[in-house]
Amino acid sequence: MGASLSNLTEGTNGTAMGPGLGDIPESCVACVFTYLTPPEICNLARLNRAFRGASSSDSVWEQKLPRNYQGLLDLMPPERHQNLSKKDIFALLSRPIPFEDGNKEVWLDRVTGRVCMAISAKGMEITGIDDRRYWNWVSTEESRFHVVAYLQQIWWFEVDGVVKFPLPADIYTISFRLHLGKFSKRLGRRVSSFEHAHGWDIKPVRFQLSTADGQLASCEHFLDDTEQDYENGNHKRGCWIEYMVGEFIVSDSEPATELRFSMKQIDCTHSKGGLCVDSVFIIPTDLKECKRRGILK
Repeated sequence: MGASLSNLTEGTNGTAMGPGLGDIPESCVACVFTYLTPPEICNLARLNRAFRGASSSDSVWEQKLPRNYQGLLDLMPPERHQNLSKKDIFALLSRPIPFEDGNKEVWLDRVTGRVCMAISAKGMEITGIDDRRYWNWVSTEESRFHVVAYLQQIWWFEVDGVVKFPLPADIYTISFRLHLGKFSKRLGRRVSSFEHAHGWDIKPVRFQLSTADGQLASCEHFLDDTEQDYENGNHKRGCWIEYMVGEFIVSDSEPATELRFSMKQIDCTHSKGGLCVDSVFIIPTDLKECKRRGILK
């Protein structure tokens, strides 16, 4: 079987008697590549010259890019993308592109080419953030933005954000990435402290989103377990958790989508603290689900 596959890849210039993969016209290979994912295309490019040539075709990679990819390129200096092939543009846009003082990032998913976005805590309005009695900024490699907001204690907890961006047509999910407890490294090991963690099991946090075209979504989550599981530990403490706010639909990239989102617990009958706020993610809904199930990485 291995010999047969080897013969197929040799084509008319090899020792095989019949036609092989090397005899397929590059234009036909390029046509097939339009139905494959970018990783699949790059893997097949190693087969022979025709496949390698088709894997660099602009006509192939044009279809892998979102229609408004030029808007993503406009976020970068022109010299970074001038005279690049469509394949190189896809590779460039697959890496995070910072904008708005580096507090927001947008990128293309490497497998599907769909647009994803992240917003740092520094890009949001956080009540009391400038008062060091309540909040501190903590540098960490566990955040894509290398910094998170840590809440020691507060009575009125409110985080608000807004983004206006020409997202391509799709269904998106927005979620907050949070960590209950303060983490650090000690003797090379990650440890978490729950000294300030309190108040999140009394009443839930309310998450909301709204769009300029009238879409609304809201939900509530307890950020701490109401009952401690002493045998297995409290699974909401000491780890990053993404709390889904809801979904919204984008029908067209023009006009730009304006989205507002928030999380709040403003019941002043009790204080709360010990929470790290990292970022907000805006990801195509089914893409997020595939990643959660391990279908995509």
